[in-house]
Amino acid sequence: MNQTKEKLVSKGQSFMSEGKFEDALSAFEQALLLNQDDPDLWNYKGVALRSLGRYDESVRCFNRSLEIDPRDKRAS
Repeated sequence: MNQTKEKLVSKGQSFMSEGKFEDALSAFEQALLLNQDDPDLWNYKGVALRSLGRYDESVRCFNRSLEIDPRDKRAS
């Protein structure tokens, strides 16, 4: 059954705190499938990618977040 966006984010954050960045990235990407217009989700994905050393991709995610919400102070 489909998981809610909030459950996926929570799972992703747990994976991040455990250092399981690939699993976190997967959870955040699944959440983005449910809502492409949530700047927080793009930030979470960007942080996961940055943690994996995938800097170019992470910058694209942070930029996408800022396109959605230019005042988003959490975009790194």
